[in-house]
Amino acid sequence: QVQLVESGGGLVQAGGSLRLSCRVSGRAFSRSAMGWLRQAPGKERDFVAAITWNDGVTVYADSVKGRFTISKDNLRSTVYLQMNSLKPEDTAVYYCAAYWGAVIPRTGTDDYDYWGQGSQVTVSS
Repeated sequence: QVQLVESGGGLVQAGGSLRLSCRVSGRAFSRSAMGWLRQAPGKERDFVAAITWNDGVTVYADSVKGRFTISKDNLRSTVYLQMNSLKPEDTAVYYCAAYWGAVIPRTGTDDYDYWGQGSQVTVSS
């Protein structure tokens, strides 16, 4: 059974940084991709960033390019989202997610089959 367990998040002032972690278990990582998506109050869930496990190919939403970095640690079976220069509009619940059969990282919410529990990120102005 695939499990994604998130940690990190919290409250930070605008301009600050946070790091989210997502530990994955239950299935071999070959041809998988991991993503981070977020949902702000009253809004739909949006794509943030993704990475393929085999090749480390990454893709980012335009709104976070240059500020957020997605990375992976094969030994720890963990994916990270480093968030710098945070803005109040980054406030949301952040979810890590996974799917298998990846050649390139996908950006659609419906592409992902497995989800973490969500982590609240609040950025104050």
